[in-house]
Amino acid sequence: MSQRPRIRQKKRAFPRILGRERAFLADTLRAETTGGLLLLAAAVVALAWANSPWQDAYEHLRATQLGPLTLEGWASDGALTLFFYLAGVELKRELVVGTLSKLTEAVVPVVAAIAGMVLPAIIYLVVNLTAHHGRPHGWAVPTATDIAFALAVLAIVGSSLPSALRAFLLTLAVVDDFGAILVIAVFFSHGFHLLSLLAAAALIAVWYLLQHRRVRTPFLYIPVAIGAWWFMYESGIHPTIAGVALGLVTRVVADPGEEHAPAERIEHRLRPWSAGVAVPLFALFAAGVTLGGNAVRAMLTDPVAIGVVAGLLFGKTIGVFGGSWLTARFTRAELNSDLAWRDVGAVSVLAGIGFTVALLIAQLAFEGDVAQVERGKAAVLIASVLAALIATLLLARRNRAYAD
Repeated sequence: MSQRPRIRQKKRAFPRILGRERAFLADTLRAETTGGLLLLAAAVVALAWANSPWQDAYEHLRATQLGPLTLEGWASDGALTLFFYLAGVELKRELVVGTLSKLTEAVVPVVAAIAGMVLPAIIYLVVNLTAHHGRPHGWAVPTATDIAFALAVLAIVGSSLPSALRAFLLTLAVVDDFGAILVIAVFFSHGFHLLSLLAAAALIAVWYLLQHRRVRTPFLYIPVAIGAWWFMYESGIHPTIAGVALGLVTRVVADPGEEHAPAERIEHRLRPWSAGVAVPLFALFAAGVTLGGNAVRAMLTDPVAIGVVAGLLFGKTIGVFGGSWLTARFTRAELNSDLAWRDVGAVSVLAGIGFTVALLIAQLAFEGDVAQVERGKAAVLIASVLAALIATLLLARRNRAYAD
């Protein structure tokens, strides 16, 4: 008997999202969309306040000392830890049961995310190494994508776009967040204290044991989390890393007979606090930069500002799209049949919205130089707004094409 020729099936670059994964994705998108809108509102308030006759009151509020940190410090080092904890949970979930658990499905968004971080850094370095008074140590500022802001734009103008495209953006952002976490931990930690770091590691291990023993009492987890944060802060490593570590040791798979895994229960309770309070609070204190005539003129010749804007607008777009296309081209992967490369191109522009983490990295990279921090933040805001506007036009056009 003659055998039928074996048909070689191509891997899908952007797989279909079905069942429980689709429901989880929808819930996440709804929460992040709300958070993105609140984030935008907080940024607008901060900008208006910082450029108003009440500017001194805004600066005084930011500098108000509350215990070991200022209010601005509590927003960036404290409240933002919740955001990073959920990023750690999302990363672990994707690695264990999500898209990143399958190599053939993970490779495209992973490569796209890496390329979308590397190319902006290269563009920034080229600008600042070749310019007079360049600041090459700010290379990490344009490498981060703001998932809340990006998903808010996608949800507003992309109601008819395929879910696979949203899944790609979410996976891309998870990998991007992990890359930003590594950058902060490795490059922006200052001379750590070993005993404090060991104490933080011990408390993270206690969290893991509580999860392993299936302990559900929140009164045990809260002091462990606060202690891990405090000792991480005392160690010299940015305290938000404690949030990531706790997220990575949180159990994401439900036991037989268990309706929801701990990660799902905790995320359900904490995400509104992160999206509705922590991240907008950080934006309120971080986004208030002066945009007067002199400040704008200074930015036009500032290599840091030029590098950040070029990195986010061009580096992110080319990196994400180029990484996706090259991976699909050389691994014999193909797009989901519902998608076109023009969809990926529009989302690649959307990845140029670098807000929350980019603002945080700008603070860390230029710590001690207030004027440079202000110019770096202003560049992040300008690039993010431009990326959002361009992506909105492209996505709206693609949305109409799918709606017809």
